[in-house]
Amino acid sequence: MEYLVILIAALFHAIWNSIIKDSGDKLLTLTAIRAIGLLFGVFVIVFLPPLEMEAIPYLAGASIIHCLYFWFLLNIYRIGDFSQVYPISRGSAPLMVILLGAVFAGEYLSPTQVIATVMISSGILLLSVAKGRLARVPGIYALITGACIAGYTVVSGMGVRIANSFVVYAGWLEVITGLAVVMFTTVRRKRQILIYLQTQCKKGIVAGFLSVSAFAAALWAMKTSPLAPIAALRETSIIFAAIIGVIMFKEDYGKYRKI
Repeated sequence: MEYLVILIAALFHAIWNSIIKDSGDKLLTLTAIRAIGLLFGVFVIVFLPPLEMEAIPYLAGASIIHCLYFWFLLNIYRIGDFSQVYPISRGSAPLMVILLGAVFAGEYLSPTQVIATVMISSGILLLSVAKGRLARVPGIYALITGACIAGYTVVSGMGVRIANSFVVYAGWLEVITGLAVVMFTTVRRKRQILIYLQTQCKKGIVAGFLSVSAFAAALWAMKTSPLAPIAALRETSIIFAAIIGVIMFKEDYGKYRKI
């Protein structure tokens, strides 16, 4: 059941990332997404029991890593092709999760699980360079984004296992990261917010719903399943992203891009 849910979440993840990529204002679109998550989080905090104190350090760490992830995510979509930078960032993450999970979570996979995870990640990474080279700067940014993904996956995976409810943990994470992004955008782009709400609000709402649903599903699966295999299966979103990149953005798949 967990694996089916993660596959659906992978589709959701590819769609909301493609909405950011296609947006004329990526920061405001990300802000709309996080605002939806913020509303969800507030609802959770008001109506559900509080988060366990033991989970708070993990929540704080995951929140910081998420904010770094958002910053690099916006930049890789600004300078790189969706069908290349998305596979690198998502495909590299499970390989890092294997190492980080062993070091920090004491999670040692069976040889079969390691081989399966490596095969999935390797296949994803190969898709990004299947037909050409990737420029250096987008490649570096994509790898850093992958490291952020691995970091928040392991930290949140550990935190959600301590929490009694994955929904409560997800709610608090959405509130903290949502407030951070909304406050940042308000300071930097206050005049453009109203214009965005009038012209692209619907896309932001849809993307926000997909984002919150996809990450909540991942937290639910990580509460009881090994982190690296879940991370690897989650990254099958690249298959959907590759299709979106070619069809929606008319990208020549893997074509070299000069920066």
